[in-house]
Amino acid sequence: MTLQSELEFAVEVVRSAVKICRSVQGQISVGKWDKGDKTPVTVADLAVQAVVSHGLHEKFPHDPLMGEEGSEELRAPEFADLAQQVTQHVQTVRPDAASPAQVAEWVERGQHAIDPSRRYWVLDPVDGTKGFLRKEQYAIALALVERGEILVGVLACPNLPTTLGTAESPIYGQLYAAVRGGGAQRLDLGPGDAIAKRSPLRVSPESNPALLDWVERVESSDKNHDVTSLVVSAVGIVNEPHRIDSQAKYAAVARGDAALYLRHSLSKTYIEKVWDHAAGVIVTEEAGGRVTDVHGQRLDFTVGRQLERNTGIVASNGLIHDRVLQAIAARLGNS
Repeated sequence: MTLQSELEFAVEVVRSAVKICRSVQGQISVGKWDKGDKTPVTVADLAVQAVVSHGLHEKFPHDPLMGEEGSEELRAPEFADLAQQVTQHVQTVRPDAASPAQVAEWVERGQHAIDPSRRYWVLDPVDGTKGFLRKEQYAIALALVERGEILVGVLACPNLPTTLGTAESPIYGQLYAAVRGGGAQRLDLGPGDAIAKRSPLRVSPESNPALLDWVERVESSDKNHDVTSLVVSAVGIVNEPHRIDSQAKYAAVARGDAALYLRHSLSKTYIEKVWDHAAGVIVTEEAGGRVTDVHGQRLDFTVGRQLERNTGIVASNGLIHDRVLQAIAARLGNS
């Protein structure tokens, strides 16, 4: 099974999604959005899910989609203006989207019941809400999962700088794509979001912690930054973290800019969502890295929409992974 058709589909539909997100984000005035008003990202979320869902229905009609969004707002009379905005953005890449009702139907396919032990696609249409609204880092993440194994992943990072820690912004952005057993590649986008360049993707070959960089979330509501700092210090990493939103953190590890992405919540009730990790996991692993939970267990994608059997995330270049797990166990225990 080459999965070439699935990979090509994922790349093309995510490229279409990038166009939508650029259009929506371009209408946001930096510093002018109300933190209580998530309309721009809602428009992008719904429009992207509609386009991916309909494309999937055409190309692989028997494959279900696990999508983050539902269609309730699109169907509610009081949100008619929102529905119209979403439809207009969908029409920029899918002119056959005739009406808000049709778009709502496409979105709703992502909420249908899925047997997670079989083949399904999983989508995060706009990962990194706050980063999107700040015109900083966000990602579009699409992955194919079968019997708990991630087979294909495409991660779009339209605003990710070519090198972390610089003020440089990409003109056109990048896609990161992977097929299980086939490696990972970086696809640089050119004018019109055409693929201008392809190059192999590899994690950092460095094993000396003192020479390594790492990434973590921009914000934390439960002192997660304090916990990760203790772990990272114990490992021997001395550099300050690059704090970025979304699965762009996985891309940073996969392309060798950072050797570690550590995510752990002190909340006993928080459970990671499948769509927040699937694409990033396969891109990192196929680039030569390693991804587990904080107890060293592989992420289990067979139990539904959440990673109910896992706690936290450790994504690394592989060379420092066991050292990180030992530091976590020493500071957090195994509970």
